[in-house]
Amino acid sequence: MSNLLASPKWRARPASSHTYLYPLQGVAYLTRNRFLWPLLRSRLLPVTILSTLAFIFLLTFAYLPQALLLAIFHGRAAFFNALILVLGEAAALTQLLFEAFFVDETLVDAFDATLVAEGQEHLLLENRPVQPSSEGDPRQRLGRPTTSAVFAPFSFRQTIEFILLLPLTLIPWAGVPLFLWGTGYRAGPLLQYRYFVLKGFAKQEKREYIKNRRRSYTGFGITAITLQLVPMLSMAFLVTTAVGSAVWVTNMEREQAPRSDGTSIQHDGGYGATQQPSRAPNEQPPPYSEDDNV
Repeated sequence: MSNLLASPKWRARPASSHTYLYPLQGVAYLTRNRFLWPLLRSRLLPVTILSTLAFIFLLTFAYLPQALLLAIFHGRAAFFNALILVLGEAAALTQLLFEAFFVDETLVDAFDATLVAEGQEHLLLENRPVQPSSEGDPRQRLGRPTTSAVFAPFSFRQTIEFILLLPLTLIPWAGVPLFLWGTGYRAGPLLQYRYFVLKGFAKQEKREYIKNRRRSYTGFGITAITLQLVPMLSMAFLVTTAVGSAVWVTNMEREQAPRSDGTSIQHDGGYGATQQPSRAPNEQPPPYSEDDNV
């Protein structure tokens, strides 16, 4: 187990509290665990270069015209709001590059390897073989998935909402927070889609689960979206957010673990033991629906 999660301060914190910090915890976790570093190479590196070039192009040709237009209404705040607008446009373009290069496989490996490193491989066993050895590289203990493995499915609805919410940044001062809240609201549950599949949640179970934890997921999503706006590092933050999602799952699973008296730890977020519906071996999970995260 990593030193980060082993600290008494972190383990004493309910999984449902301060969920906006988990994407940042993912950065710290990846930095401290070398077995995750190879995931930042291969396909991720060329896509990062492409997304960087896209940001430079937008900054060169789109930033100044937008800033001058906004200056009519926003005054001095126009240059800051125009920068946020360009960063949002670059993030939308990054999402398209992300899908085009199938980087989701890398995010699945980051999520699953973190679970294995934290002793949560039981979540994977119906969907992916894991070598039983408790030593060595957790990532190398992972076998090939036996069912469809998706970390966060492409959401046409989320992409459209992202584009439609971008004009919110034109509102002086309040626009940027509104944009982050609106996009984070949708993104939070999507970033734990892999967990829902591993738990075998039916569609209605998943909707209830998200509904009961809506504020927690929104906070997680807001931070994740904010990191996506960081130029030239957004692709790396995709991986660290997947790691942070697995760290959150680890803490939830530990809270749900039955104690000696047969009960589980309960906190304000309502994280009690959740029965995992059984699924036949090699049975594919239910397909993703755009209505799953409402």
